[in-house]
Amino acid sequence: MKRLPLHVRLVAGFAAAMAVLLCLAGGFVYERVAYALDRGLATDLHKAVATITPLVGPQGTVSAPARATATGTDWQVIRDGRVVAHGGAASDAPIVAPSRLPQTGSRTLDVGSIFLLDDSRPVRVRAVRLSADGPWLLVAVRRQHRDEALRELFGQLLLAGVVSLALATAVGSMLARSALRPVERYRHQAAEIARGRQGLRLDVPADRHDEVTRLGHTLNAMLGAQEQALERERRFVQDASHELRTPLTLLKARIQLARSRPRDAAAYERTLDELGADVDRLVQLGADLLEQAEPSGSAEPVDVAALAREAAADHGIADVRVAEPALATGLADHEVRRVLTNLLDNALLHGSAPVSLSARTTGPWVVLEVEDAGEGLAPDLLRSVTGRFTRAPEARSRRGSGLGLSLVEQLVTSAGGELRLCCGGDHAAYGVAAGVPCAHDQRMRVTVLLPRAIVVP
Repeated sequence: MKRLPLHVRLVAGFAAAMAVLLCLAGGFVYERVAYALDRGLATDLHKAVATITPLVGPQGTVSAPARATATGTDWQVIRDGRVVAHGGAASDAPIVAPSRLPQTGSRTLDVGSIFLLDDSRPVRVRAVRLSADGPWLLVAVRRQHRDEALRELFGQLLLAGVVSLALATAVGSMLARSALRPVERYRHQAAEIARGRQGLRLDVPADRHDEVTRLGHTLNAMLGAQEQALERERRFVQDASHELRTPLTLLKARIQLARSRPRDAAAYERTLDELGADVDRLVQLGADLLEQAEPSGSAEPVDVAALAREAAADHGIADVRVAEPALATGLADHEVRRVLTNLLDNALLHGSAPVSLSARTTGPWVVLEVEDAGEGLAPDLLRSVTGRFTRAPEARSRRGSGLGLSLVEQLVTSAGGELRLCCGGDHAAYGVAAGVPCAHDQRMRVTVLLPRAIVVP
C-alpha cells in the first residue's frame, strides 16, 4: 500500500470503510426483518402446539385429528422412533430425524435451507416431549413466504450495497483528486524553483482557507524568507569583498613599494608597522564577520549592571549610572559584553566627550543607554547605519569595519529586544516595539532594550 499513489490509498481506505459500514447496516436491516418474520412463525407454532397437545394420548394417539389439522399446520406424533399419527401435509416419514428430538422440554428446529433450493419444503418445526417416557409432538409451519422475503431482501441489500459502494468510491476518487490537485501543482512549481527559477510563488487560491491553502501560504512564506536570506548572503559577500579589497590592496601596494628600491632598516621597520596595522584590520574584520555569523543567545539571566560597570572601566568612562538589579535574558554574557564594547567604541571613535553609560530597568525591559556629545548622524543615516559596512562619509578615514552597529542590531533583535538610535529629535528603531518613550534631547543617544529576567525568590 505504501508504494501506491496517495489518492489511491485514500480511495481504498474510504472504500473499505464504506464496505464495512454498508455490511453492518445491511446486516442490521436483515436481522430486524428476519426477527419480525420469525415472530409470526413462532406465534403460529405456539398456538398450534397449545391446540394439539391436549389431543394427544399417552401412547401417541390423537383423539380429534380433524381438529388438529384445522390449525393449518403439519403435525406428527412420534413414539419409539416411528410416526404413530400425522396430519396436514406431513407424511409417515419423520419431519425431523429422531436423533435431533429433545429428551425433555421443547426445541425449535429448521428443516431446509433458505438459499439452497431443493425438493424438500423448508419448514420450521416445534418439537415437544409430552412426558418423560411419552411421545413427541412435532408441529411444522411452512417457511416459503418468509424465506422468499428474506432472499428478496438479501438480493436488494446486496445490489444496493454494491451500487452504493461503487458510487461512493467514484465520488471519493473525484474528491481525493480534487483535494490533492493543488498539492501536485505545488510540486510542479517547487520543481521549477529547484531548477533555479527566481521570484516564483505557489499559486494559492484566495477564496479558500483549508489545510492545503494554509500549506501553500506557509511554503510561500518559507520561499520569501529563503530568498531574503539568499539576498542578504549575496549582499554580504559583495560588501565583504568590497571591504576586504581595500586592506588587501594596501598590503600589496606596501609590499611592492618596499621591494621597489633598497631601504635601510628603519624604513623596513616603518613598512612592517604599516603592514601590521593592515593585518590587524583584516583580523578584526574577520572576527566581526564570525561574530555576526554565529550568534548564540542564552536563557540564563545576565547581570547587565555588572557588565556595564566593567565596560565603562575598560573604556575609561567616568559617567556611569547603574540601577540595581538589572538582569536580562536573551543574550549570553559575552554577547552583552560585545554590545557594550561596540557601542562605547563607536561613541569614543565617532563621537565627542563626554560619553556616558547608564543601565536601568523599566517594566519588562532592561535599558542600556550610551550618549556622547558628538555631531551624531543625519536622519537618513540613522535608518540605514545598521547595515553591514555602512559608515558616514567622514568616518571612512577612521579605523573600524562598519560592522559594529550591524552586530549590535543582530544580537538585540535576535534576543527579542529593540535597538534605538536618536539624534537631534530624530529616531530610528530596530526590533520589537518596546513601548518605552524616547528622549528628545540634542545629544547622540543609542538605546538597547533587552527582555528583563524575572527572578523568583
